[in-house]
Amino acid sequence: MIKVLAVFDGLRFSEATLQHSIQIAKSQPAHLVGLFLEDFTYQSFSRYKAITRENLTTKQIAALEKKDEATRKASRERFEAVCKKAGIEHSIHKENDVAFPTLMQEAIYADLVVIDANETFSLAKEKAPTEFIRDFLSGSESPVLLVNKKYTPVTNAVMLFDGEPSSVFAIKQYSYLIGAHQDLNVEVLTVKKERASAHVPDNRLMKEFMKRHFPKAVYTVVKSDYAEPKIIEHLKQLPGKPLIVLGAYRRGMVSRWFKQSMADTLLENLSFPLFIAHNKA
Repeated sequence: MIKVLAVFDGLRFSEATLQHSIQIAKSQPAHLVGLFLEDFTYQSFSRYKAITRENLTTKQIAALEKKDEATRKASRERFEAVCKKAGIEHSIHKENDVAFPTLMQEAIYADLVVIDANETFSLAKEKAPTEFIRDFLSGSESPVLLVNKKYTPVTNAVMLFDGEPSSVFAIKQYSYLIGAHQDLNVEVLTVKKERASAHVPDNRLMKEFMKRHFPKAVYTVVKSDYAEPKIIEHLKQLPGKPLIVLGAYRRGMVSRWFKQSMADTLLENLSFPLFIAHNKA
């Protein structure tokens, strides 16, 4: 049994996080934890503006706080109701401390973290990936499934493979946590220099490994001296709603493609869920 940590902002409840988490938990023996980060510094309104600009009374501010409490409670109840209906073993962690360190601590004890790429846990609204998400990905001790606003069922998986150990590690983690329990078509995508061979890196070893985990996987090698735009171009042409698997989202880590900007580029240009795992050993 694995532990899946679904992370929620109770004031901006992510239906995509909920539905992806439910699908993963239903496909295998899993315990689903709903982590509701109810940061005491964060409300749906600016307390400073309420006092200095809007001249709200103490009673009016208290009413806004009560409304926030009701919204957060409704979010927790939504999570619990869906879990019960699906027959999923679950629990709720309601945390009132500062969101980021709380999430980092909780993630250590999870096999997989599911979170919306648009989360800020503040009044600020940013484009995905937000600063909060960037910081979390850089420091996370667990694999992360990043989802994006509107939920659409995943139809296939695309594994970005550059021959580095980090990309193989991500594929392994995906297999153990999700892939082995969902019957999806799998594509291994590699970008190579224009004059390079048409084989995937470590061709024999990679295909031997993949045969044990995803025997029906297909391999695509595209030629370009610029990997990121070529990957985006290829992914945009795919039918359905693929899940993208990649590794090495780490500051200061050197890899042929999967430097810090790879996941950022995918999130900025596509709305597909990303499975990200990196080996910190």
